[in-house]
Amino acid sequence: MDQAKYDQMETMLHKLEDIKNSQESIIDKINHVITDLFQNPDKDLEKAMEDAHQKASDNVEKIAEATEEYEMKMNKLEQA
Repeated sequence: MDQAKYDQMETMLHKLEDIKNSQESIIDKINHVITDLFQNPDKDLEKAMEDAHQKASDNVEKIAEATEEYEMKMNKLEQA
């Protein structure tokens, strides 16, 4: 694999990691809202935050899987 292609793929991996980190930050912020809801309960907001938390968690999982698959593809191309 030529260096330009490798560099492009490395850049993509960094972007995927950044997306995963952003989603994890969202999860952290949602957790803060959920914690605040213990003092000021609101069933509707609690449900919305639980749903958002689940979706963000699912996104982290999907991005991690995509990253792993992309790394395997990159390794195969590197060895070819």
